[in-house]
Amino acid sequence: MTTHSGQPGASYAAAGVDIEAGETAVELMKKWVAKTQRPESVGTLGGFSGLFDASALKNYRRPLLASATDGVGTKVAIAQRLDIHDTIGHDLVAMVVDDLVVCGAEPLFMTDYICVGKVHPERVASIVKGIAEGCVLAGCALVGGETAEHPGLLGPEEYDVAGAATGVVEADRLLGADRIRSGDAVIALAASGLHSNGYSLVRHVLLRQLGWALEREVPELGRTLGEELLEPTRIYSLDCLALARDSEVHAYSHITGGGLAGNLARVMPEGLHARVDRGTWSPPPVFGLVGDAGKVARAELERTLNMGVGMVAVVPPHAVDGALALLAERGVPAWVAGEVTERAEGDEAVTLNGDYA
Repeated sequence: MTTHSGQPGASYAAAGVDIEAGETAVELMKKWVAKTQRPESVGTLGGFSGLFDASALKNYRRPLLASATDGVGTKVAIAQRLDIHDTIGHDLVAMVVDDLVVCGAEPLFMTDYICVGKVHPERVASIVKGIAEGCVLAGCALVGGETAEHPGLLGPEEYDVAGAATGVVEADRLLGADRIRSGDAVIALAASGLHSNGYSLVRHVLLRQLGWALEREVPELGRTLGEELLEPTRIYSLDCLALARDSEVHAYSHITGGGLAGNLARVMPEGLHARVDRGTWSPPPVFGLVGDAGKVARAELERTLNMGVGMVAVVPPHAVDGALALLAERGVPAWVAGEVTERAEGDEAVTLNGDYA
């Protein structure tokens, strides 16, 4: 198309948006989305909305729907620099579904939003592959999503991801603060690494202050820095659901931004206090590396990073042995990290005591 002056006219492609590339990306991702389907999934990828058969909820006496949404923060910058894009979606699923399971909800379905500066079909498909694989691990269906091309807002190699999920829990099985009692045990479930929080601090210390390359072999880590920083976030949802089904659980806390104390405090009732003993575990080396290299105060480190604990289960004393055995069978390292006591006047909801092992 040309204008009256004979010059080429404006077009969406000339403005930086490639519709054909977007269509190619959708075709490439379809096989991965298909792997996530549950029996309740309806339709195929490509509609204007995702469909899920809600008649399955008839099996509940009083179903409560739970919803959560999240992203992965600046961890995407590591994926972009390494040109590895098939794990960041796994992180996205973990950050969303592990928030849902805190109340005891089973994740049912998820949608994603991928915003790119320029559509590279294979890259978008790789991101969706990671999301789909994460959904399989979480037991939820990926029912749809959106890929948006924003030239001028993001660079050609830049992108961001976000997602939302819906789950369901029986009303009388709802977990939370009202179930917690004095004498309950605080069980820590090991993190797989940094997970997807605090990367702005980690990048500032290791990449900017130290000037380390992501390809650098780090003896303390036993692998390259990039491999450590891209380690996918552990997905706990099916493990937590199994624990709540086969044992007795009073509450969960997903340890994300705000650290262990800040997130555990969110589920502690008035009048009760959780005392966590640092001496019950040794944080993986990456946490000490960030703290020592950046001269980060321990309080700041604990407020920003998970320090090796990605999820906490609060259980009654009689359920401790069974809970630890079940988690061990499922391959989740876990240990008793503290207990719940009566809260004295002036006490915080949660305290971390002692030094790390």
